[in-house]
Amino acid sequence: MGPTAAFAPDYATARARFRDAVRGLDWRLETHGVGVNGPDGEELTIDVGYCQDCEVDKTLVVSSGVHGVEGFFGSAVQLALLQRWATEPPAGVHCVLLHGLNPYGFAWLRRGDHNNVDLNRNFLLPSEPYAGSPSGYADLDGLLNPQSPPPRWEPFTLKALWAIARNGMQRMRNTVATGQYDFPKGLFYGGAEPSRSHQLLSEHLPRWLQGSQSVAHLDFHTGLGPSAACKLLINYPLSDLQRAWLTEWFGADAFESSDRSSIAYDARGEFGRWCVSRKLTSNYLFACAEYGTAAPVKMLAGLRAENRAYHWGQPSAASTTAAKQQLKELFCPASEAWRTQVLQHGVGLVDRAIQGLRKSDNARSG
Repeated sequence: MGPTAAFAPDYATARARFRDAVRGLDWRLETHGVGVNGPDGEELTIDVGYCQDCEVDKTLVVSSGVHGVEGFFGSAVQLALLQRWATEPPAGVHCVLLHGLNPYGFAWLRRGDHNNVDLNRNFLLPSEPYAGSPSGYADLDGLLNPQSPPPRWEPFTLKALWAIARNGMQRMRNTVATGQYDFPKGLFYGGAEPSRSHQLLSEHLPRWLQGSQSVAHLDFHTGLGPSAACKLLINYPLSDLQRAWLTEWFGADAFESSDRSSIAYDARGEFGRWCVSRKLTSNYLFACAEYGTAAPVKMLAGLRAENRAYHWGQPSAASTTAAKQQLKELFCPASEAWRTQVLQHGVGLVDRAIQGLRKSDNARSG
């Protein structure tokens, strides 16, 4: 499958293609509404496909769209896998595909959901409060979240570079992107309570993984890092077994973990840490597969412009449409070369996870 065919033009098309492909495999298809509608009034849902009557204790999970607009890439990987599995089934492994975990952001070209919640900051552990912000976020609120419609032009890049010069890049990343819970209309807002997506996953993930002893979960994202380059990001303490799996399956240089190496930033409320913390299986390996697109300041400018238009602009305004299309381009470039490279790599990443699971020894506890 070429990249043009794999990447859908919009959420509704991506959803329909995913559902058709799941049915074509005679898999179980579940649909879970999130209570809001899309641009054309369509129902927005999280769709889940998994193989039926699969009596094995090793499970592959592939999820997409936690960050809404990033779902175009993850959905393309899932569709490519499903279409290939129609003739080459992944024997020996139970497969669960979670499509469009933030369908509102996917459909409306946002990173957050209808409450402006960044879902990858919303999965706090039971002991963690939905409150607080990084030191310095309030001082940057005026720069990050201006309360006015987007102007025709403004020197945001110069302002951002000046803030980086004063604070340093690492401090800026930690301040801006780790997650905040005090500015509901701000960037990287983690919410005031578990989101609808969070609630649905809490309810159903144990059932989807029932009977599993070992799970490999790949959650596809875009935006961070050099263009088309992939890095597996781990934001929880790795056991010896989890580290061995990552090294053996993907290579020692393929991943960065918060416990031994410096990752871009250590975010609160991440989906992966929450999945692993629930101890639903003996061995649960979660990796955020992040594919780069553009430079950090350019990404931040795009996020800021769309968020500004969403809260303070008019939905039908040309500036709002432009901001959303720019955000889509930033997180899913139209470049044929980029799409070809990331799709091939993403499918290959899943192949290596399946091969690793098949060879794994469940007797080794994680």
